[in-house]
Amino acid sequence: MPSLELQPVDRMDSLDRDLFQEKYLRPRRPVVLTNLAAEWPAMERWTPAFWKETYGDLEVPVFNASFAEPGANYMGRVDTMRFGEFVERVLTEDTDLRMFLYNMPSKIPALKEDVTLPTLADGFSKRFMFMFFGCKGSVTPIHYDIDMSHVFHTTFHGKKRITLFAPDESRRLNRHPFTVRSYLDPDKPDFEAFPRLEDAHGWEAVLEPGETLFMPSAYWHYVYYEEGGWAISLRCSNERLVERMKGWWNLLAMSPVDRVMNKLSPKGWFAWKEKRALKRALALPRQA
Repeated sequence: MPSLELQPVDRMDSLDRDLFQEKYLRPRRPVVLTNLAAEWPAMERWTPAFWKETYGDLEVPVFNASFAEPGANYMGRVDTMRFGEFVERVLTEDTDLRMFLYNMPSKIPALKEDVTLPTLADGFSKRFMFMFFGCKGSVTPIHYDIDMSHVFHTTFHGKKRITLFAPDESRRLNRHPFTVRSYLDPDKPDFEAFPRLEDAHGWEAVLEPGETLFMPSAYWHYVYYEEGGWAISLRCSNERLVERMKGWWNLLAMSPVDRVMNKLSPKGWFAWKEKRALKRALALPRQA
């Protein structure tokens, strides 16, 4: 039976700035950095007890798979709940329930002191530090980040598996126009619905607590929570002007068009995107 062609992501204990930029940043290649966050205060402080005792009464948004489905809940939360209750569910339940893109500097500013911005590259944002929580078995569907930033994703609690594809694989993944989304399930690849998927080349990484995955700009990523846990993504602005401009286009023009069209005709709009994505994939020649 055909399967996805995935290679392991490089793993490095430490890298100096020059070597990181030479081997990974400039060539746009992912890498797992096993000790980048070793000295962060967050590694010791952000325990289940800390979240429950300090921020347990905070109301937070939670999401499930309906986030990607056309209709009224498209790109929207499924519920809100007390943070303490949600953390308990993360620790004890096996279900598709997540919290993501929770911007720590604006929501809980004090937590910024628990994270040290890396020195491997310039342009790390102090305004956007996004937190992610997920129950065991929850999934972040495959997509790439809309603002075209580089991402350093560090997990603190729980193990997760991440599947990656480079930007030039977008058409083979049937990328939906006007979105940064594909409806591929890397764990159950459908080679009939995705007729050029067999030619795609990707990576896979398993992140243990304390490890950081560097995801270059516009890299597709799919996340499966092997265990319930939480993580943070630090964002590093793209050093290429044309890619930064594409990020602004995505945010200010492309995504608003998608949201409006979903409201006007959710099923029809989704069907058009599906058809267009398939047509673009089929236009690619098969690889020998």
